[in-house]
Amino acid sequence: MNPPPSFHFHLVSDATGETLVAVARAAASQYAGVTSVEHMHPLVRSARQLERVLDEIAAAPGIVLYTLVDEDLIETLEARCRELNCPSLSVLAPVFQLLRSYLGAEQANTPGAQHVLNDGYFRRIDALNYTMAHDDGQDGQYLAEADVILLGVSRTSKTPTSIYLANRGVKTANIPLVPDLPPPPGLENLKGPLIVGLVASPERIVAIRHNRLLGLEGDMAGRLSEGNYVDPGSVASEIMASRRFCARHGWPTIDVTRRSIEETAAAILAMLTEHRADLAAERA
Repeated sequence: MNPPPSFHFHLVSDATGETLVAVARAAASQYAGVTSVEHMHPLVRSARQLERVLDEIAAAPGIVLYTLVDEDLIETLEARCRELNCPSLSVLAPVFQLLRSYLGAEQANTPGAQHVLNDGYFRRIDALNYTMAHDDGQDGQYLAEADVILLGVSRTSKTPTSIYLANRGVKTANIPLVPDLPPPPGLENLKGPLIVGLVASPERIVAIRHNRLLGLEGDMAGRLSEGNYVDPGSVASEIMASRRFCARHGWPTIDVTRRSIEETAAAILAMLTEHRADLAAERA
């Protein structure tokens, strides 16, 4: 049977819905040629709120994923989905069952328990504040406070990777490598932060820079288009120079040409764990 070209995806959560969005998009991406129409229903914690959600599901039937923990709400949702012939699934239920069998304890059934204001939450906020203040080479005098410093030519995804890492509690600064412009003084002497170079193929960088030019207007667009910003030969030279710069200082590089932000961040987090272990061994 051929799948429909599009379908409605109802995501029902008693918290922010971040977990559901991540799971739903990861699963839907595996089905080429099929488009999911997302209906996000966050902070559903009462029967009245759920009733409004059920009305929307009835108006646009489709697949229902949920992360509710209140048993009464779950029973109501599943019963109504059966009436509407809409398949429904709790994405957390299999995980709860596994934990329950291993730990021998029941879950607390606390909506949004992962979002409590604990030390981890404030660490992420602190990391985000630091990262935003040190984006694109800003405030170079406090680089020693970073956990990670990302280097790379323009359009190597330094900023989105930095923000992703900050959301994991990692203070991240990023520094553009610009021809004829020296990096911040003292960068090569830093021992605490993990310094990583991000590189990509010249073709990829040129394509992204062309797209950026389309969104710019006025003098800035004119200056960039007239210079070496999108010249393939110049871009290739920029990337080669950045590779040599990192190699000269023994800093690792990651080719982001075919990597998602998540994959790049995962590689950096693995490097950071090893880097911290090496620092601890040196201090011991």
